[in-house]
Amino acid sequence: MSVLGWALPAQGPVIPDFGGGACPSDAAFCWGWVTQNWGPELAPRLVEHIYITLIAVLVGLAISLLAASIAYRLRWFERGFLAFSTVLYTIPALAFFLFFVPITGLSLTTVEIGLIGYTFLLLFRNTLAGLRSVPTEALAAAAGMGMTDREIFLRVNLPLAVPSIMAGARIATVTVISLATIAADVTPLGLGEPIFTALHTVFRTELITAGALAILLALVADALLVLLQRAATPWIRARVRT
Repeated sequence: MSVLGWALPAQGPVIPDFGGGACPSDAAFCWGWVTQNWGPELAPRLVEHIYITLIAVLVGLAISLLAASIAYRLRWFERGFLAFSTVLYTIPALAFFLFFVPITGLSLTTVEIGLIGYTFLLLFRNTLAGLRSVPTEALAAAAGMGMTDREIFLRVNLPLAVPSIMAGARIATVTVISLATIAADVTPLGLGEPIFTALHTVFRTELITAGALAILLALVADALLVLLQRAATPWIRARVRT
């Protein structure tokens, strides 16, 4: 027997074992691994993903609302911010994240800067379109009641623009959830971390589970935003009933 033959095991190649002997790597899916790793691995990553998404969407919405309110009155600002947000949106995600690594490092800040930048085009355009879609009759009636320009904007323009704003928020939220998985290549946070780990280890159960959680999170977030929009616009439901 050669030295090589003596060194190799007689039973053939060793298959890596995931889940304490209950789940070989070549298994199509292993539910036992999911239940065993839900608490220590999957649930914390899901919470991180929600946290990352909330920060990006809320900050992006705040900046976009401010920018849209300025662009509503200043056309030159609209052109400038629209061009700026369009350029950001066309940058490939991973390149966008890596661009800020020398400045902010491999951190959550780097990820959030990139994700917030991707929300601007979606939120700004929808918000501005909603503000400008308010009927002139409603604006004239508000002015006839003695409202100031500020009151008209806050009590007429902004409420009537809610459907358009929420439509942009829904698209932005789903976009951020998907891009946040790519951000795990910069810093190991969110559901992207188990996805990249599974790709490196060729472990299908982890890949399928993390991917399914990301998809489920996007669907649930979209449904919640739809419910929030309906709660914020009761006059639309009243108009439909009549």
